[in-house]
Amino acid sequence: PPTKLASQFPSAEVALLTAAPLIKAVCNFKQISKTLEEFDVEERPSSVLEEKYPNLRVIQSAVKRLHAQQHTLQTVDGLEIHYEKLCICSGGRPKLLAQDNPYVLGIRDTDSAQEFQKRLSKAKRIVVVGNGGIALELVYEVEGCEVIWAVKDKAIGNTFFDAGAAQFLIPSLDKDKPERAATCKRARYTIEGPAATQGLAVGAGGDRQGQSRGLEEPGSALGPDWHEGISLRGAEEVSHRVSVEYQSEVKQIYTHQDFLLSPLASQTADTGSWPVYAQLTNGKTFGCDFIVSATGVVPNTEPFLHGNNFALAEDSGLKVDDHMMTSEPDIYAAGDVCTAGWEPSHLWQQMRLWTQARQMGWYAGRCMAAGVLSETIELDFCFELFSHITKFFNYKVVLLGKFNGQGLGLNQELLVRCTKGHEYVKVVLSGGRMLGAVLIGETDLEETFENLILNQMDLTSYGEELLNPNIDIEDYFD
Repeated sequence: PPTKLASQFPSAEVALLTAAPLIKAVCNFKQISKTLEEFDVEERPSSVLEEKYPNLRVIQSAVKRLHAQQHTLQTVDGLEIHYEKLCICSGGRPKLLAQDNPYVLGIRDTDSAQEFQKRLSKAKRIVVVGNGGIALELVYEVEGCEVIWAVKDKAIGNTFFDAGAAQFLIPSLDKDKPERAATCKRARYTIEGPAATQGLAVGAGGDRQGQSRGLEEPGSALGPDWHEGISLRGAEEVSHRVSVEYQSEVKQIYTHQDFLLSPLASQTADTGSWPVYAQLTNGKTFGCDFIVSATGVVPNTEPFLHGNNFALAEDSGLKVDDHMMTSEPDIYAAGDVCTAGWEPSHLWQQMRLWTQARQMGWYAGRCMAAGVLSETIELDFCFELFSHITKFFNYKVVLLGKFNGQGLGLNQELLVRCTKGHEYVKVVLSGGRMLGAVLIGETDLEETFENLILNQMDLTSYGEELLNPNIDIEDYFD
């Protein structure tokens, strides 16, 4: 929102209040199709914004308290800021398995990613807990270290795909990874010394796939290619060694000493001596060098709620209407901190992803501008169809519409085409109309399927021919 407002109102004062010393910038943006967009996120010094927009001021400080009725913000530095319009983009904070445990590490921002890299270089075994985007990337990228991956579901990555797609991807964990095509050449900035500010940034940002930043850390959420350019290598000679423990969560975490005193010591086959032990709900216990907590996020609302009257959604996000407005006057919200409170299109759902954080931020900026100018504005087209493009296990992954049949119950038909090691294509149909799709690999079907979902054409007569590999489906629907 700040850049949108700064460019539209060159004479108005626009402030970006952030606890992070660096800002996240979208770069290499590509519009793949009507709704699909691909981009990288990189960290830049805040001065680049101030140089580009003379009326934009970046204030590095955390929020202490919001007085919604008085239209004022107090920062932890004692600054009081009066606003005409406010947009809260404070992201999410990780649901850590254990607070203040030196052997439990959450990966949410650049600082914690670097800490992870440092710890990993000496590690022989780690336990990764979680089944979202960061967990998926982590277990694939880590080399030279045994990984025990605890997922609470029956299959990996169930936020993004079904058991069939999971089965397609699993063999990638057992084979050597292909060489990287090119090193990430974009500038990366780091901050020397301890973080200057504690607390929460109003401008903290969205998320890669599902993991974000914490209250105690000033960093904003990681970009989509956060593991590029950092060596995720452990102390062992092995390349890839991942064991998946399905339908299991962490029941208890033991220090080395506590573990030796517990009855588990005599029941556990693991004879090594480890600094920390994770007891899982499936009855197994694993010793490891440290545990990575990648178990999702909760909306980062804490400093804004006290003394105010925000309507909250069931997931504790700030409830926003179709103009990204909260229930408090002149306060908007976007990204992971908010929850869509409007009646969504039957082809769209909210997911806490970088793509949606960018779209919501851009649209919130437009809504704020329209509010200042007393203009009407329509709900943006990006909320018409859910679409997300990413990479898992070195495969391109495209998700469209109700890609997992969300909310359709038994009223759905699935068509699947799978070529081992090459591609996985799934289409969700209901009443003969395409409502969603999962495309893994270089399928080149995303634009055609996006059009079929958007125009809701009756495909009954095509039947299973829709996925016949010998037919160029694009020729049918030009």
